[in-house]
Amino acid sequence: MASRAELLAWLNDLLQINYTKIEQCGTGAAYCQIIDSIYGDLPMSRVKFGAKHEYEFIANFKVMQNVFKAKKIDKPIPVERLVKCKMQDNLEFLQWIKRFWDTNYGGQGYDPVSRRKGVADIPATVGPLSTGGSRTGGLNVGGSRAGGRTPVSGHRSGSAQPNEAVQHLTAQLKEMSGHFEGLEKERDFYFEKLREIEILVQEHLEGEGNPDDPTLRKIQAILYSTEDGFEVPEGGAVVDEEEETF
Repeated sequence: MASRAELLAWLNDLLQINYTKIEQCGTGAAYCQIIDSIYGDLPMSRVKFGAKHEYEFIANFKVMQNVFKAKKIDKPIPVERLVKCKMQDNLEFLQWIKRFWDTNYGGQGYDPVSRRKGVADIPATVGPLSTGGSRTGGLNVGGSRAGGRTPVSGHRSGSAQPNEAVQHLTAQLKEMSGHFEGLEKERDFYFEKLREIEILVQEHLEGEGNPDDPTLRKIQAILYSTEDGFEVPEGGAVVDEEEETF
């Protein structure tokens, strides 16, 4: 089985890139082009080698999944794990894809830079790309592409990226708001259950003729217990330590 260093050397030589870590494969771009080197018909124009965000990584893997389906390649792609850019997950998948390449590559000539439309030696990164030295002066995502299209708005190619980032953050905020709303409903549901238990225990303990029940006292103590550093809001009730010993 090839070592990490051997796999990186093979990958960089095959695709004419300069990856330094296995984790960088988590963007999906390199995996896509390895498959393209075998079949030559993967839509490389849809693959982002300058991807920074997880949703862009997923889009790259979607391109790859479509090719797997079309070529009837019976191999599940663990996208959710790979896009986290963890070394072990990507090492295992890269080892598999290397074996697949060894079995299926026909030895035909392959020009990786040409297939990337001139994008040469751009390593995908796990973290944000550095903006130092960028000729565009803006975000460096995709900014190194040669011959990049000018957006319809007439702004330079780098200016479209902030809008895309804003849209992504807006979508994330909407998703988080829905998640928080669900948590609030769940919180209120369990609060009402606890409140009903509290009332039932209190009515039983305070009722005339009812014997003092140590189990109910213990339940009441649990309901009213607090953690260190917690301040009871005004009007809140806490069982005194003296009341707990009956």
